[in-house]
Amino acid sequence: MKRAAALLERFGLGSKTRRRANRLSGGEQQRVAIARALANEPAVLLADEPTGNLDRKNSEIVADIFQQLAAGGQTIVMVTHDQALAHRARRMVTMEDGAIVSDQALATVTNNE
Repeated sequence: MKRAAALLERFGLGSKTRRRANRLSGGEQQRVAIARALANEPAVLLADEPTGNLDRKNSEIVADIFQQLAAGGQTIVMVTHDQALAHRARRMVTMEDGAIVSDQALATVTNNE
């Protein structure tokens, strides 16, 4: 229970713990889904467009948390069309029509300075 509360707090949802799911916005529901995925401390986190329905502020929160998790050793495999988010990764594999067109290690992890 403490872990769940800490995750919700980390995603900016600490004040909404008693709110029913149907009373949360789409962005709040998406952040709850990410927190839920992290609750059991998975070895690999699979994220498909994790910021796709989020506003800029909440996208930054999610991206920052993913970056912190990766820095702590968490493996995250993420699919995104957001180039700014993709460039925050340590490695970027680009696909086109189901085929890999590039696979590059990014020199540094940037923080959208």
